[in-house]
Amino acid sequence: MHLNQSDKDRLPSDFTVLKEPDGPDMPQQRDPQVVDTVSSMLADIEANGLDAVFKYSRDLDGFTGTELEVSADEIARGGDDLPASLRGALDAGAQRTRRFAEMQREHLVDFEAEVIPGVICGQRYVPVQSVGAYLPAGRFPLLASAFMTVNVAGAAGVPTVLSCTPPQRDGRAHPAVLYAAKASGAHRVFAVGGVQALAAMAYGLLDGQPADMLVGAGNAYVAEAKRQLYGRVGIDVLAGPSEVAVIADDTANPVMVAADLLAQAEHGPTSPACLVTTSERVGRETIAEIERQLEGLATHEIAGAAWRDYGSVYVAQSRETAAAIMDTLAPEHLEILTSDLDWYATNLTSYGSLFLGEWSTVAYSDKGMSGTNHVLPTAGGARYTAGLSVSRFLKQLTFQKATKESTRSQAELVVTIADYEQMPAHRDSAQLRLDLLGDDASAG
Repeated sequence: MHLNQSDKDRLPSDFTVLKEPDGPDMPQQRDPQVVDTVSSMLADIEANGLDAVFKYSRDLDGFTGTELEVSADEIARGGDDLPASLRGALDAGAQRTRRFAEMQREHLVDFEAEVIPGVICGQRYVPVQSVGAYLPAGRFPLLASAFMTVNVAGAAGVPTVLSCTPPQRDGRAHPAVLYAAKASGAHRVFAVGGVQALAAMAYGLLDGQPADMLVGAGNAYVAEAKRQLYGRVGIDVLAGPSEVAVIADDTANPVMVAADLLAQAEHGPTSPACLVTTSERVGRETIAEIERQLEGLATHEIAGAAWRDYGSVYVAQSRETAAAIMDTLAPEHLEILTSDLDWYATNLTSYGSLFLGEWSTVAYSDKGMSGTNHVLPTAGGARYTAGLSVSRFLKQLTFQKATKESTRSQAELVVTIADYEQMPAHRDSAQLRLDLLGDDASAG
């Protein structure tokens, strides 16, 4: 997530580079080895069903059990050994995310109205019938994932939601992931991870019902499986490594800017972090502050590598140029730490989610505390799509109902267009109704 030369050629020239990765900005998602491995696994699982799922679970995850599904009793007891403070935090995140999703749903309304006399058109929002949610539990068990997927699908009214999460070395689901799933209203949970989990849900191997949609974050193999299954099923977004960007002016605190950049860089060693500032002082002090904070950070090997190899800092001479740079980058998460928040909120157009002011850190959304969804587009995808929300689980279905009296106002025009296009079947479909009108008039 940094500017390519072609980007710089299109942007205003009144900015300078303080730090930037070498070479072009290339998305991390499409490693040829990953693509080939996933293709082979999906073909194997489609051909051999659950036998192949068990084989990959044993070989890749060390699974030794005989049942993939987590029992209702284990789900019910999932949080018994967790600290009460963690259970309380997870309950709060689930409730807030659910509430925001319900607020979104309330603003997606069915309607019908007369377009021309005698022609009524409308729309209905209807949920998909089955969703498969992937709940990662790798290097970091991302506990809020269930809030954003299982929970929001429930708010949309999806009747069947399956969840898959990788088994731990003891063969059981991660207890905190399990508790988050329970707090989010999970219907059924299976201890299976990776490509085999996505394939099992897409092919209907777990409950006999193929998923209509697959959602949730995962590693490069999970992301590639979603890409290859797309079309057979719907998906949320093709997300790559987590991204963060900050726009800061001279009023920003470099200590806070550095902390917020590192908070996302610790997601993984390829997670980009970018600062665009209208203050060279803030830019230079932030770079120094990041190095200072890395010294005492337990995840310094991860966050340090991400900042070293994927971090960037640009100094813009105006807020207009700062906004133009950010709309070009289209980051997943974008924080605004400036004195003119409203201007940026009004003028920025390309980001996954926006965090306005020093009291709105990305970390709040990451852990489900603000209520907004953290499943967001990366790698520039925010230029053309939004992140996961309750609307993604709903199909906007349109309908129309015409009266006999409205026939001429539609059919005569269709005949004209169809004759020009040389599509006689379309013409006949409309002309038939005009002829019926004539017959009725003659009979009268």
